[in-house]
This record gives sequence, C-alpha cells and structure tokens, in this order.
Amino acid sequence: MQTDAVRRAWRAGLSVVVATSAYGLSFGALAISSGLDLWQTMVLSLLMFSGGSQFAFIGVMAAGGGIAGVASAAMLGLRNALYGMSMRRVVDPRGLMMPLAAHVTIDESTAVALAQPEPRSQRVGFWVTGVGIWIGWNLATLAGAVLGDLLGDPKQWGLDAAAAAAFVGLLWPRLRARQAVAVAAASAVLATALLPVLPAGLPVIVAAAVGVVVGLSNWLGPKHESTLPDPGAAAGAGHPDTTHPRGEHA
Repeated sequence: MQTDAVRRAWRAGLSVVVATSAYGLSFGALAISSGLDLWQTMVLSLLMFSGGSQFAFIGVMAAGGGIAGVASAAMLGLRNALYGMSMRRVVDPRGLMMPLAAHVTIDESTAVALAQPEPRSQRVGFWVTGVGIWIGWNLATLAGAVLGDLLGDPKQWGLDAAAAAAFVGLLWPRLRARQAVAVAAASAVLATALLPVLPAGLPVIVAAAVGVVVGLSNWLGPKHESTLPDPGAAAGAGHPDTTHPRGEHA
C-alpha cells in the first residue's frame, strides 16, 4: 500500500521527468546540426545519458575541438560518480540492479531522492525519476534528431542557443550561496577571456579547474566549526565547579 510520502515521490519524479525530457528535443536537433548522424546521436543519449556532458560534447565538436570535447564531457560527467557514492546507501541496489542504478544516477534522480523524508519514498523517487528521464530523454532526442533533419539550420529557429539556455536553466537554481555565485562569475569571466586565445573546449576545462580549486579551498564558503567534543568540557562534566556558591552564576 502506498503511503503519502511515496505518492509525493511519484508526483515529484514525474514532474521532473516531463520538464527535463523536453531538453532532449534541443539536443537531438543540435547534434544533427553539429555533424552527427541519427545513430551517433542516439548512442550518445542511450549510453552517455548526461545532458550537460552531451551538450558540452556536441558544442565543442561543432567548433572543431576534437579531444577537448571528450575531456569537457568527461569532466562534467565526473559529478555522477560522486552522486553514486551517496546514492548507493540510499538505493541499496543488488545484483543486476547495480549497473542500472549507476546508469540512471544523475542530477535529477539524486535531487528527487534526497528530497524525500523516508527510505522507501527515496528509492521510489530515485527510480521513477531516473528511469523516467532515460525513457523521455531518448524519445525526445529521437524526435529532435528527426526534426533536425527536416528543419535544416537550427539558427533559423533559435536552437543554436538552446544548449546555453539549458545550462543556465540548470545552473540558476543553484546560485544561492555566496561561494556558488563567486565560482560561476569567475569561471564565466575566465572562459570568455580565454575563448580568443585557446582552442575550442579548452576554456571550459580551465574554467572548471578554477571551480575545483575554489571548492576545495572553500573560499567564500561557510566556515564549519569542529564537531569534536571539547575535552575540557568532558573532563569537567563529572566535577562540578566549586568556585561559586550553590545557586549563583558566573
């Protein structure tokens, strides 16, 4: 029997599926216009299945970036490995479900799962979102690729800006903390400055490296105090303070 938490997880997952899958239309059309054929486009969506990495790959490849496109896509895809470390405890996949769970561990499935209040609804949110987006993303990619052949030049329809718009749409909700804003601004300025002097794809890699350095150094981030117990407090716990009379406060 489904609980209220499980029903909410279903609703949250399906709403994210609908919203996210729509980006697949843009990816399919842009991939075709970047020089990929239908089969290559579908293989990227079926096997890579990482929207940010896919958009980065076709963007750099269209600009003649070559290996830089692969490097950019790989760097963006590393975050899914980090998600997997935490989601394994939440989803607890067994046997043949492990590779499937790894494949659908993405931004959206992780976010929906972690937003749920109890273990069962977390697992439901993860699987509904991950599998649903995989199906919707690939159907939308196929539709976009077919339409891309029919529409011709995507610039006529404004689709050449779809990749950048998709990135901004994914990034904007995360720009809440001061550190996140600083990283985004510094990376954008650096990438823009390097565009005229570096081959396509390399400015993105350099800008990403800046984000990694700032993240590791926690520059402008919150400073967390140690959660270790105070030895002095522990030692004095069993010995009441005798320097003040009973009933008085220091």
